[in-house]
Order: sequence, then structure tokens, then C-alpha cells
Amino acid sequence: MKVVTPVQMREIDSYTINKVGIPGIVLMENAAVRVTDEILKDYGSLVNKNIVLLAGKGNNGGDAFAIARHLCNKGANTVVFILAAKKDISGDARINLDILENMGVETVEVLEGNDLTDMEKRLERADLVVDGIFGTGLKGGVKGFRGNVIKLVNQKNKPVIAVDIPSGVDGETGEIEGECIKAYKTVTFGYPKFGHFLHPGCEFVGELVVADISIPDSVAQNFDIKSYVTDKETVSRLIPGRKADSNKGDYGRVLVITGSTGMTGAGCLAGTASLRSGTGLLYLGVPKTLSFIYECNLTEAVTLPLEDENKGFLTKECIPMLLEYMEKMDAVAIGPGLSTKEDVEDVVFSVVENCKVPMVIDADGLNLISRNLPVLKKARAPVVLTPHPGEMARLTGLSIGEIQKRRVGTAREFSEKWGVTTVLKGAKTVVASPDGRVFINPTGNSGMSTGGTGDVLTGIIASFIGQGLDPVDAAVAGVYLHGLCGDRVANVKGEHGLVAGDLAEEIPYAIKSLI
Repeated sequence: MKVVTPVQMREIDSYTINKVGIPGIVLMENAAVRVTDEILKDYGSLVNKNIVLLAGKGNNGGDAFAIARHLCNKGANTVVFILAAKKDISGDARINLDILENMGVETVEVLEGNDLTDMEKRLERADLVVDGIFGTGLKGGVKGFRGNVIKLVNQKNKPVIAVDIPSGVDGETGEIEGECIKAYKTVTFGYPKFGHFLHPGCEFVGELVVADISIPDSVAQNFDIKSYVTDKETVSRLIPGRKADSNKGDYGRVLVITGSTGMTGAGCLAGTASLRSGTGLLYLGVPKTLSFIYECNLTEAVTLPLEDENKGFLTKECIPMLLEYMEKMDAVAIGPGLSTKEDVEDVVFSVVENCKVPMVIDADGLNLISRNLPVLKKARAPVVLTPHPGEMARLTGLSIGEIQKRRVGTAREFSEKWGVTTVLKGAKTVVASPDGRVFINPTGNSGMSTGGTGDVLTGIIASFIGQGLDPVDAAVAGVYLHGLCGDRVANVKGEHGLVAGDLAEEIPYAIKSLI
């Protein structure tokens, strides 16, 4: 499903109105009908329901005026508080306001300095509040008397349905400055916006409904929309298939290069996840003095002991043998539990420069790459990087705060600059491809904020690549599946006690639910 910025949505609206010929007031009417439908779905009969509508002076307010008309016609007791001077309302919004007043529906102008006592009384009696104060074009925080109104609404703890986006959420970044409406449901129009999915804004959206208001699908083709929200249907199509007449060689040879003293669990998690995702043959390239640990924990894997000179981490002497092993692989993952010793740096750079199959780089592999980013340009095959915000900070030189404020933009710019697929992990993980496409992932929960879950993700992505998926598709599907596993486990165990091993063991069941 496409996701757009507020600017792109305005361009789509304008094209629909001016080129296709659908008048703006028709789009506004369709939006009002769809919001009304959602209210009817939730409340059934609206007869004698007390509904308070909050309207701004723009088109979002115009939607609220049209919604009020429909609610009134359904028997609801409606009052519209207009947080602007009526004289400043124009265009399609003005038409709907005039209709409303001609019908005798109560509208109340609320301006700076006005007493909010009447509004407070109405809110106390309200069965529902409709938020039509600001749309997706809001920039800057909501303060002043409008901020006070929003604070009052939230304090009354009444169910709120937001029109397009909760007032206070930046439609592009999801940022919130000042007050913000807390909605139980948001009905947006045409396409979802970034602010619906990015933190902290997504926490105020509630259930998101993307409503069709008759914008033709063909219109979006006139705009360079390269951003998507990953959905179940897409991932279901991407999950590698299985043939009745097949053998282990048909499902990929995956090499995970991993291991250092005290960090052997990372490779075990990545390897288990790879096997549970369908890998036919799993190989673990590990320091030879630690190989017995992997042999005891992953009996299904082939262990490839590599030279470590009894140091407990890979040394550069292992490079010739490692490069020979890589020649037989379909996918390579490197980094989990690897350490950042100087010798390991030589190993990582050699792998990046010589590997002929797609590779996934995570954890210490990323930390070492951050010391010499130009090595990425020497890669002979596609590269997928899976940084968390701290690792992304080391890769970009930006602060974690800067990255979290611009997760989509940061991931996209990095991928385009270095020609890699970037999986920026965290709440609503972002996958960015070298061609500028971006995918926002909707699955996952806070229980996954625990050590080792990133290693599981590395194993899933590497497995899907080994089974033949394009690296970008493997990253998109892998991230969704990873989050889905977390959600399924949390539904049974809760979020507090979730551990990475739970995710790895849940993979087969999650895949089964998708195919």
C-alpha cells in the first residue's frame, strides 16, 4: 500500500480536481460519507446520540461541517465548535458551513480568550467527539486556545474519531509539538500519510481506516511515489514457495560468519532463525576454538571452523579459506557476535569486497564498516545492512535523535548514496532500497526490545535471499515476518518476558499463517 507525504496528497487532490474533473466539494462530500459510515459501524443507531464536532477553518473543518450534516440527518444531537472566525472560512468549507447553518444546526465560534465552559459541558455529555481541527498539512505545534481545547478534549476521555489525522500530528514526520488529539480511530482519505505510522504520532491514531473517496488509482501514477506500508498480502506473495519434488539444495546454501568469546549466542540465534525460515543448508563460519559451542547448539548446521590463533575471534589468516567457502553459497550473513578487533576488520572488508552473492551485514559487521564506508562501493553483489539507531548513528555521523526524527529520510538517503538496502530497525522499521523506494513495517512491539532479536532478523533475511528472493524483497518480507513473530509471541506471553529465542521458534507458525 502506497504511503504519501502531505505535499504529495495535495498534488494528488489537485490533479483529481483540475485534470480528472472531480470537484473538490465532491471529494469533501465523499470523505464526510465515509467518516459517517465508520461512526455508524461503531455506534449503530445515532438517534439522540450527543456528538461534538471540532472544526478548523480549512478543508479539514469543511469535512467536519459535512459530517455534522450527515450525523444530524441520522438523528444525532450535534454541535460544531469552530476554532476560527467564521468570516475567514472560504471555498468548499464555506459552502458546507452555510448549508449547516441553513439547516439550523448549532455552530459556535470559539476564538482566543473565549470561555470554554459551554464546550466543557457539551463534552461531558458527549457520546462521541469528531476532530476536524487540523489536517495533514499542520506544521509546528498546537498551542494557544486551540491547544487548550485539545487538552480539554483529552481530559474528558471521550471517544474521538479523527478526520484525516489527529490534530497535532505532523503528517510527514509523525512529530508532535504541543497538544495532540488522542483518537480511538482515524479515517484518512486516498492514501495513508507517513505521520500515521511514525512515532510518536502513530500512538495517537488508534485504528487507521484508509477511505476511498473516488480518487482514481491511475492518478497516483502521475507522481513519483516510492513509499509503501508493508501489508500481509504483499508478504504472503513474497514468502518462498516449496515444491513437492525438491531437496535441500533447492532452498539455499546460507553462510553465517559469526563468533567471538562471550558472544556465541548471536550466531546461534541467527542460524536457528535461518533454518526456521526454510534454509536448505546452513553453514556457520566460526572461530575454531569456539566451534564446539555451535556444534552442540545447532545440530542441523554445518560448522566451518576458521583460524583464530586461539584468540577467540577470527583472524586474517582465515580469509583464504573463508573466500573459498563463499564460492559455494547462495547468501552470506556477517556480523552477529563477531567483535571489532583489527583482524576481524580485515575479515569483514575482504568479505564485502570479494563476496559474489548477496550478503547481510549486521551488528559488529556494521560497526566495522562505519570505519571505512567506501568499502561498500567495492561490493560485487547486493548488500543489506540492518542497523539499529545507534549503529546508524555510527554509519552516518548523525546523532540518534536526528535519526529518529528523520527515520525515513535518513534510511533513504543512505541507501541511495551507498547503493545498499538499509533496514533501519526500531519501532516501525524502515526498509530503504538503493533506487529510493521505502517500506514502513507495521508489525512488532516493545517486547522485541531485547538482546538477540536483531540476530534473528539477520537469519530470516539471509534465509529468504538464499531461497531466491531479491535482497530488497527479502528485507521487506523478513522484517514483516520478524515483527509478526513478536506480535504472536506477545499475544501469548506478553511483552515483558519475550526473548529472542521465542521469535526464532515462532517463525514456522508465523509463516504458516501467511501462506
